[in-house]
Amino acid sequence: MGTMTSGIRADANRRRILDVALAELLRDPDASMDQIARAAGVVRRTVYGHFPSREALVAALVDNAVAAVSDAHAAGRDDVADPAEALARATLAVWRIADRYRLLVALAQRSVTMEGIKQRLAPVRKECVDLLRRGADTGVFTSPLPPAALGYVHEQTLFGLMEAVNDGALDAADGGRAAASAALLTAGVPLERVTELLDSVER
Repeated sequence: MGTMTSGIRADANRRRILDVALAELLRDPDASMDQIARAAGVVRRTVYGHFPSREALVAALVDNAVAAVSDAHAAGRDDVADPAEALARATLAVWRIADRYRLLVALAQRSVTMEGIKQRLAPVRKECVDLLRRGADTGVFTSPLPPAALGYVHEQTLFGLMEAVNDGALDAADGGRAAASAALLTAGVPLERVTELLDSVER
């Protein structure tokens, strides 16, 4: 029983450290492990007990972000028959998660490589490509790009919009609609249909 209790306490500590670390790193990208430990109300040894290095901590945060993005994408497209509506809902759902983590992406570029992030996103990319293929097969999407290539375009567009928000070129509140519009338009959905669909989905 004691082992189980200490295991539960350790899991709770780890989750708390990750939550606090995300908040601290978004506030100060150069926050040290000492700062994170103080903010979490634990000693530095406890933080290092869970994460042997700052890079390992950022990697764990990225893993959490990817898992949240994957869940959001699935929830957005679940039980939606129309591929265009599924793409719009999934993109908007992903943006809500991605917006929380967008500064983390900039931070991760300095420690966990973007290649590592892309590898972690591979399962989400596969689901995106499957959705794009379904839309192409039914004539909803008319892009000249093959679905596999279009999936990369959508992924890079999302990263680009996150950077645009970080740099002040786009208001965060407009990011979700911008991301969904870009995804639908590059998939070949007419502008009038995109506007009508997003107005409906966001209502």
